[in-house]
Amino acid sequence: MNLERLRKRVRQYLDQQQYQSALFWADKVASLSHEEPQDIYWLAQCLYLTAQYHRAAHALRSRKLDKLYEACRYLAARCHYAAKEYQQALDILDMEEPINKRLFEKYLKDESGFKDPSSDWEMSQSSIKSSICLLRGKIYDALDNRTLATYSYKEALKLDVYCFEAFDLLTSHHMLTAQEEKELLESLPLSKLCNEEQELLRFLFENKLKKYNKPSETVIPESVDGLQENLDVVVSLAERHYYNCDFKMCYKLTSVVMEKDPFHASCLPVHIGTLVELNKANELFYLSHKLVDLYPSNPVSWFAVGCYYLMVGHKNEHARRYLSKATTLEKTYGPAWIAYGHSFAVESEHDQAMAAYFTAAQLMKGCL
Repeated sequence: MNLERLRKRVRQYLDQQQYQSALFWADKVASLSHEEPQDIYWLAQCLYLTAQYHRAAHALRSRKLDKLYEACRYLAARCHYAAKEYQQALDILDMEEPINKRLFEKYLKDESGFKDPSSDWEMSQSSIKSSICLLRGKIYDALDNRTLATYSYKEALKLDVYCFEAFDLLTSHHMLTAQEEKELLESLPLSKLCNEEQELLRFLFENKLKKYNKPSETVIPESVDGLQENLDVVVSLAERHYYNCDFKMCYKLTSVVMEKDPFHASCLPVHIGTLVELNKANELFYLSHKLVDLYPSNPVSWFAVGCYYLMVGHKNEHARRYLSKATTLEKTYGPAWIAYGHSFAVESEHDQAMAAYFTAAQLMKGCL
């Protein structure tokens, strides 16, 4: 029996998003290999991707694989995180380092060539460590511990400078002041970890961090020519125009982005804000209802609806209802808290407005 061929078939079905087929064959491979750790790991991956989180965690933990391999520890914790069992996930991540990790470090200099077991599972130790820090940050975020969440995201980025998710969570959630953002960028070991793409990463990170700067022509380094029309780069420029109150230019840029990619995630909040500032009620009405139809579990959809009712006037109660739904879906969604405060401010309900603004200020440290 050629198990390698069956293992490749499991990966093939995963790549094709045929998770049930992948799960079926992963289960058979695990039995045929007499439960080799790598096969149990891929079985757990398939269970995770079919939203069977507790089965996936049990597959790993019942065999003590979370105590032997960092990749298994990470996946087990991720299962509990997906099931919203945040403390259990944190407890798994905070366990003593897996045995194989310590053995690997002990024999790293051994000429016998002791092999890192995780490398067989298409992951390096540094990428697993970064993933663990990223997950730990998300858990702390869910537990309302923004200080430790911020620290964890920064550590994830330092371990893997390509980990954009950690960088995006820090910047899009306004978790750092402008000075702290600058210090973070300077502290990243770009030359050590990505010598060839150093200029590319520096440009992309700096471009993302300049949202409060005065708008200027985007200077594209020769080595990364072609990025000037990249939608993320255009959105960053639009944000700078928005925060400098040039709403017409911002609208011009966001409209270009929305035409090419109608539901561009990072463009939507600034585009919605611009529609409010320019009093484009009809356009916002159409966009908000489209978002609710397509993405009812995304806070930006209900933020758009709330902004529409806030803009048309005398509908503040309606606005609060939808903005509250946005903050329920994601309690750290700062723009909704700001709009929620506005809904009270226009009615001269100063105490409630200040409470909402205070929450927004705590969540969006970088806006202060």
